[in-house]
Amino acid sequence: MTELSNLILDRIRDVPDYPKPGVLFKDITPLLADPVAFAAVTDELAGMYEVDKIVGIEARGFILAAPAALRAGAGFVPVRKKGKLPSETLEESYDLEYGSAVIEVHRDAFVPGERVLIVDDVLATGGTARAAVELVRRAGADVVALAVLMELAFLKGRERLTDVEVRSLVVV
Repeated sequence: MTELSNLILDRIRDVPDYPKPGVLFKDITPLLADPVAFAAVTDELAGMYEVDKIVGIEARGFILAAPAALRAGAGFVPVRKKGKLPSETLEESYDLEYGSAVIEVHRDAFVPGERVLIVDDVLATGGTARAAVELVRRAGADVVALAVLMELAFLKGRERLTDVEVRSLVVV
């Protein structure tokens, strides 16, 4: 295991039965509270690829993607839950391990052909990530990769993303 992996894993707290019974939530707030760990994660994400935009998936993906975009010299684009963006949007429905939802992105968030890195905190079943990939592509941009802080391998989310490179800082 790498030094960065250890740094991350030492700062993630398990919260059982959140947001509903049977779900083991991975709380990243201790990692975010540690400026050394947070900077290391941000630097790693920012240095992965040369991109024009970095997408952050609501909500914890915003926290990781925005500073990574700034450090990478790229624009930041939020992918939000339905009804949260003020302008014309594209939307995509998806299933997740404890329900279903719809995410949106502004129709004009990308210039056709822009290179995009999608960032989120956790890759679980892959539903949210799959929907984000589809949104970015429908908006005309090229998805370079999906990067996540942590991959929950036992949920096999990577299997839904065979057409995009997936980079996980840690896999549990």
